[in-house]
Amino acid sequence: MAITATRPFDLPRERLFWVLHLGGWLAYFGLGYLQSVAYGKPAGYWVVPMTAAVTGSLVTLGLRYLLRGNWSLPPRRLLAIMVVPILASSAVMDLITRRVMIEFCDTCVPMNNAAYIAYSLSYIYVVLAWVGLYMGVKYYHQLQDETRRALASRTMAHQAQLKMLRYQLNPHFLFNTLNAISTLILDRDNPTANRMVQGLSSFLRHSLDSDPMQRVTLRQELDALTLYLDIEKMRFTERLRIETDIEEDCWRALLPSLLLQPLVENAIKYAVAKRVEGGLLRIEARHDGEQLVLRVIDDGPGCNALENGDLPPGKGVGLRNTRERLAVLYGDSGGFTVRNRRQGIEVELRLPFEAKGAGE
Repeated sequence: MAITATRPFDLPRERLFWVLHLGGWLAYFGLGYLQSVAYGKPAGYWVVPMTAAVTGSLVTLGLRYLLRGNWSLPPRRLLAIMVVPILASSAVMDLITRRVMIEFCDTCVPMNNAAYIAYSLSYIYVVLAWVGLYMGVKYYHQLQDETRRALASRTMAHQAQLKMLRYQLNPHFLFNTLNAISTLILDRDNPTANRMVQGLSSFLRHSLDSDPMQRVTLRQELDALTLYLDIEKMRFTERLRIETDIEEDCWRALLPSLLLQPLVENAIKYAVAKRVEGGLLRIEARHDGEQLVLRVIDDGPGCNALENGDLPPGKGVGLRNTRERLAVLYGDSGGFTVRNRRQGIEVELRLPFEAKGAGE
C-alpha cells in the first residue's frame, strides 16, 4: 500500500487547530520546565509553567471564538477590537500563574496596584504570538481557498469555451445536407436519400456525444471524419476527391475529438462547392520530434487575405474556432498556421505528440 506524505497545513482545519494549539502550549510548558531546571528551581516548581500553559490554552480558546466571530471585519478594525481581550488574557494568565508562583517566591508578590498592572503584561508576548500564529494560518487557508476557487473558475471557463467552440456546427452543412436529401426525394432516389439521412444521423450522434474535453487517437478521429465525408461524397459525387497520407506511428497519436472536421468542412465549402470541377482534399499527419503535425490541404482558389498573415475578416469561423481551441488546450505548446500554396490553402496544426499505449 502506498504511503503519501501530508504537509501540516493539509490536515483538516479543525484537527490542524487542535494540533497546533495543544502542541504549542505543550511546547511552552516544556520550555518553562527546562528553564526552571536550568535556574535551580525547587522540584515542584514545574506546576508554575504548567499553570501558565493550561491557563493560556483556555484563555486563547476564548480569543479564537472572538476572532472567528469578527473575521469578516477589515483587518484594522479586527485588531482594534482584539486589543482589550488580548490585554485581559495576559492579565488572567498572570493573575492565576502568580498565585501559584508566590508559593515558591516570596518576592513575586506585587507590592502595589502599579505592580499588578506591570505584572499583568508579563504574558502579553505569549498571547500576541498565539494570535499572530492563528491569524497567519487562517489567512493562509483563506488564500488557499481563493486560489482553489480561481483555478476552478478558470477550469470551468476553459471547459465552457471549449464546448462552445466545439459545438458551433456550421449551419450551412446542415442546410445543404437537408436540401440535398430533399432533392433526392423529389428525384425519387430514395435509397441514396435514405443513406444520406442515416449518415447524417450517425455523424450528428457522434458529434453531440463526443466530449470536447476528451482526446481520441488519430485513427478514431479519421473514422469519425469519414462519417462526415461520406455525406459530402453523396452530395458532390466525383467532384470531391480525398487523399490521406498518415505516417504509421501517428495512428495512435492523441488529439482533441473532432479537431479536423471544421477544417475539412471549411475546405469543402470554399475549395470544392464553389467550383464546377470540384477539388481535391488531402489530409496529412507527421511525427516531427515531440510534435504531431496535421495538415489539411486543398487545391482551390486560395485566399488573398491570407497574404497578410491573418484569417480573412468575417470568414473562416471553423478555422478561428480550431485556433482558439488549440490555444486553450495547449497554449504555447500548440501551433496553428494557414497559408496559401501555389494552388489552394494549407492549414497546419502542431500539438504535443502523445501516443496511446498498445494495451490501452
